[in-house]
Amino acid sequence: MIFPNTFVVMLRWILFIIIYTVLGLYTLQALRTVTRHPWVHYLFIAISVLVLGNFIYQFTFGEAEGRVLSRPKSYAFGLLLTVLVFQLVTILFLFSEDIFRLVAAWYQKLSGSEKSFTLPERRRFISLLGLGLAAVPFGALLYGMYRGKYNFQVLRYSLEFDDLPDGFDGYQITQISDIHSGSFDNRKKIEYAVDLVNRQKSDVILFTGDMVNNKTEEMLPWAELFSSLEAKDGKFSVLGNHDYGDYIEWDTEESKRQNLEDLKSLQRQMGFDLLLNENRYLKKGADKIALIGVENWGRGGFKKAGDLKKATSQVAEDDFKILMSHDPSHWEDVVLKDGLHYHLTLSGHTHGMQFGIEIPGWVKWSPVKWRYKYWAGIYKEMGQYINVNRGFGFLGYPGRVGIWPEITVITLKKKSLT
Repeated sequence: MIFPNTFVVMLRWILFIIIYTVLGLYTLQALRTVTRHPWVHYLFIAISVLVLGNFIYQFTFGEAEGRVLSRPKSYAFGLLLTVLVFQLVTILFLFSEDIFRLVAAWYQKLSGSEKSFTLPERRRFISLLGLGLAAVPFGALLYGMYRGKYNFQVLRYSLEFDDLPDGFDGYQITQISDIHSGSFDNRKKIEYAVDLVNRQKSDVILFTGDMVNNKTEEMLPWAELFSSLEAKDGKFSVLGNHDYGDYIEWDTEESKRQNLEDLKSLQRQMGFDLLLNENRYLKKGADKIALIGVENWGRGGFKKAGDLKKATSQVAEDDFKILMSHDPSHWEDVVLKDGLHYHLTLSGHTHGMQFGIEIPGWVKWSPVKWRYKYWAGIYKEMGQYINVNRGFGFLGYPGRVGIWPEITVITLKKKSLT
């Protein structure tokens, strides 16, 4: 007997395989039009079948216990995405050509013309153009998996404030976010990135959540390395939505709670002062800044554990305030509307979708902008700033294209009166 849920899953797989096969056959038409070398056709078929077979295996029999996306599953998804993008871009051109040929055939039939309307050279040109353009995202996605995910960038900002305490003029903050240690697969690259953070020699290091994908154990191989992060005034952290272990099935609620407690303990062992709806004061002589950290608060089904009122219960209204909150929707929906003025909020979460186009001063685009108004970089509203860090690690697609892993360095400046 096949249970209803099993039947639905099987039906989805069958429909997916049919759609994938149709797209592949359509793309094969373009290859046959462009080249008559059979080995090219067979190579495309072999790659398509192997990628599909690996994807099906990893997401069925190859399921890794206790994870939503293991590394093999992540790469299986990435390779499938790469092939699908290649097929879809090619098909866009072939489909437009087929529409043209269909309209031309109807015209011939209605006009009674006996002359056959065929443009084989046009068909070959369209196929060549489609394949050529499809090769761009195909190559970019492969590069993103091979090199892009570890293409760490240091982004620097200087922000001026009228009421910055004098002792903090020139104060430097390094922000990192979304480590996602469960996705790492190259220790030398991570060692380089950690060293890059330390080389900034900032006054303080602030980590804005998502240390793991799901489980504390993911961070254990990397804990000693990240313990080497250092700054004069210490390093502080908050929790992100993935840190709570909400995205996997646990044997018991107690094991889930214990996982979270283990992560909190591990962060403290690594030297992070974890702020759980709390605040601390950074001091320079008689001057001070309120550093506020809330638990995750996210719009649209994400955990809302952040309690801004609790976190600021000991903070004065006229204090200069820096808020650490993982999800930028918290800033938009809650922080900006709060009675207190938060001079600078530091967030992450979006990853910039790990895909987009950025040319400083010219273009800044990612599909994630359709979900998050504030998705990467510095924004200013109502006299308050937010920086949305693009993330240190990666999740899902095991790479980055155009939106590179980020280490943010922010210098606070006292605004000149002249």
